[in-house]
Amino acid sequence: MKRRAGYAVLVGRPNVGKSTLLNRLLGQKLVITSHKPQTTRHRIVGIKTLEAGQILYVDTPGLHRRGDKAMNRYLNRTARTALADVDVVVLVVQALQWSDEDDAVLAAARATGLPLILAVNKVDLVTPRERLLPYLAEVAAHASFAAVVPVSAQTGSNCDALEQEVLARLPEGEDIFPPDQLSDRPERFFAAELLREQVVRRYHEELPYAVTVEIERFDTDPRGIGIGAVIWVERDNQRRILIGKGGEALKSTASAARQEMIRFFGMPVRLDVWVKVKKSWSSDENSLVRLGYGD
Repeated sequence: MKRRAGYAVLVGRPNVGKSTLLNRLLGQKLVITSHKPQTTRHRIVGIKTLEAGQILYVDTPGLHRRGDKAMNRYLNRTARTALADVDVVVLVVQALQWSDEDDAVLAAARATGLPLILAVNKVDLVTPRERLLPYLAEVAAHASFAAVVPVSAQTGSNCDALEQEVLARLPEGEDIFPPDQLSDRPERFFAAELLREQVVRRYHEELPYAVTVEIERFDTDPRGIGIGAVIWVERDNQRRILIGKGGEALKSTASAARQEMIRFFGMPVRLDVWVKVKKSWSSDENSLVRLGYGD
């Protein structure tokens, strides 16, 4: 049997569990997650090499209709651009829910003309389970889906079936990346994301979308990895919140992020973190580009 290899993009509105699903499909944590919508801000490729082929899963920000700041425009632009140059589209929705934003994502996905798989996520939250069957029949009627697969990214239920549906629709071909490679992103990108994840999880109420992380130094030596990172916020009071009394809040956040980095990189990590203010960075296109949000 010939090998298959190609790109499968995961698209959906915010907070349907695309990133958690990607991590589950890969069998390890690659992208950061939180309960906060729009945690994912970049196009990230996760590489899964199987006996039968290689699937390049593309994670994307959630397509949304909320706000018109530069950051919102960037997120939507990134998600729509990711629909180009792929082989399969996986539309991720949440079980028992369907909104105008789901309609908008479906329209963008159908416009590609590519095989379209519907992944109905979070089925573990449906009780009683009998409620699921009518919903599946209803959403299946929205388009000519190549397959409709109920899954739970949280528990892993039926994710193997989804993977096989994706693999079957990839073109025949040899592996695109080496079999031991996990992503197309550099290590310093993941260092920034792991630190941002801790900030988002700890301060999702106080710092809505005003935080990003820039890695200024990333050095590897026999002792491990040395990282210097800046957390950028938009106002002085946000900086005070992140630092906390006597710097204790920042120390706690940095310590948690360092532990995640040690697990991710598999070696000791030395992490230095500073918090700086750049007013209205998320509303300014030039600031976004300088901080790594370029197209």
